[in-house]
Amino acid sequence: MQERFVINIGRRYGSGGKRIGELIAERLGIRLYDRELINLAAEQSGFGVEHFEQADEQEHKGVLSTLLGHFRTPYVGSFVESGSPLSNDALFKIQSDAIRSVAERESCIFVGRCADYILRDHPRAVNLFFTADDESRIRRIVGRTGCGANEARADMERIDARRAAYYNYYSSRTWGAAATYHLCIDSSVLGDEATAEFILAFAARKLNLTY
Repeated sequence: MQERFVINIGRRYGSGGKRIGELIAERLGIRLYDRELINLAAEQSGFGVEHFEQADEQEHKGVLSTLLGHFRTPYVGSFVESGSPLSNDALFKIQSDAIRSVAERESCIFVGRCADYILRDHPRAVNLFFTADDESRIRRIVGRTGCGANEARADMERIDARRAAYYNYYSSRTWGAAATYHLCIDSSVLGDEATAEFILAFAARKLNLTY
């Protein structure tokens, strides 16, 4: 029986990070956690899902949040005014506990939510970051949502800024920077299936996996 391991995915919006993660999870026979973490954190804490949705990595509002993400240190004050009975820092702590709890009991894949930082001491982790060229990202977003190209580009910029602010704020690392991860990859070069195969080979070598 193989030792437990985790694969943590950071991704630019429209890069296919979650889809590729799903392909990897299917091949390895493990579970992928994305927004399911919100439900899990709510269940374990007794607080409503809506509080965690307000503090989720895609839910921070405005330029101030982005600036704070670059200049503030972790766990100081509240990230945004959310109307929650708990600060966003407290909600992040609860979600972090949920991530650690899952990682202790099973091999799995986490998408976003600073999982690579939260699990930075995990002995068997692979930390990935997905990007893609703008044309490929726009095409994916338009195909998935039905929006126009201009709206897709605007969403890319807005959501990437929120993800960067969230990650930089809580980790004091740099979202998307090569030195932050074990592997950064442009999914538009090989496509989803071949990128998943490439990462499987990388993970197998790093973790000594058989699949």
